[in-house]
Amino acid sequence: QGVILMDPSEDTDEILRANRSREKTFVFDMVFDHRATQEEVYMSTTKSLIEGVISGYNATIFAYGPTGAGKTYTMLGMDSEPGIYIRALDDLFKALEAATEEMHYTVSMSYLEIYNEVIRDLLNPSSGFLDLREDSRGNIQIAGITEVSTRNAQEIMQLLTKGNKQRTQEPTAANKTSSRSHTVLQVTVKSRRKATSEEMRTGKLFMVDLAGSERAAQTQNQGKRMKEGAHINRSLLALGNCINALSEKGGSRAQFVNFRDSKLTRLLKDSLGGNSRTVMIAHISPASTSFEESRMTLIYAYRAKNIKTQV
Repeated sequence: QGVILMDPSEDTDEILRANRSREKTFVFDMVFDHRATQEEVYMSTTKSLIEGVISGYNATIFAYGPTGAGKTYTMLGMDSEPGIYIRALDDLFKALEAATEEMHYTVSMSYLEIYNEVIRDLLNPSSGFLDLREDSRGNIQIAGITEVSTRNAQEIMQLLTKGNKQRTQEPTAANKTSSRSHTVLQVTVKSRRKATSEEMRTGKLFMVDLAGSERAAQTQNQGKRMKEGAHINRSLLALGNCINALSEKGGSRAQFVNFRDSKLTRLLKDSLGGNSRTVMIAHISPASTSFEESRMTLIYAYRAKNIKTQV
C-alpha cells in the first residue's frame, strides 16, 4: 500500500544533506506496480461501486496523472485488454439483468469532453459547444447532450472508441497521442420497484479521464499547445482547490468550496461533495526524468485521500 519516491539526483554519501532528503513515503488504499493487469486494477478500485449506483448512490472514478503515464489506457483500454469503462458497464448490465424481475430500470449514457473550458459532445461532435445549466432542483444539466440508451456493452465499446477518435489529441514532446481534454462518461441508472409505487431512484456513474497535468518544459509546448496546457492546468488546479477545501483538516469550520471555477468541477459537484463514492486512480511514470511530475501527482492524490463528504 506504500509508495516510496526517491530523488534520482540525490547523492547517498552526502552527509550534510541527509536531513533535507526529498525521499518521501506515501500510503494509499491500493498501489499497483507495472505487472498489474487491467482486471486487477478494475477489481480493486471500481467493482465495489457498481452495486451502489444501482441502489441510487453516485460514483466517480478519476484517472489522474502526468501526460503519457497511461490514463486513457486504464479507462478505455484496448480491444484485447478493455479498461474500466467497459468492465464497469459490463458488470452494471449483468447486475441489472439479475434484478429485472422486481425492479424496473432505465440506463442512459453520454460521453463528452471538456476542452479549453468548452464542452463538446463526443457522440455527436457536430452539435458544437454545449452549455451547463442548473435546473430548479439544483441538478447540473448539459443542454442538448446526446443520451444513448442501450443494454449492450459491445455496442458501447464501439460508441466509445468512435467517440475517442473525435477527442482532441495533439502530439507533444512528452507524448505522441497526448489527450488535450478531459473526457467524462456519464451513466445514469433510474430504478423503481415494480410492486410498489415508490419514487424513482437515480444513481449516476461518472468515469473521468483527465487530461495530463503537464509542465511546459517537459512537453516543449509553444503557441496554441501552450495555451491548451494552461487551460488544462487551470481546470486541474480548480479540481485541486476543491479537493483541498473538502479535505481541510479542521472539518468544523465550514470552508467555502468553489465548484464554479471550472466546467469540470461544476459538472462533478455532486460527485465530489455530495452523495458519492469516489475513486482516484493516480498514474505515475517510473522514469527518473519525471521525478517532479511523480512527486506532484502523489501529493495531489494523497490530499484527495483525505476528503470527507457529508451524505
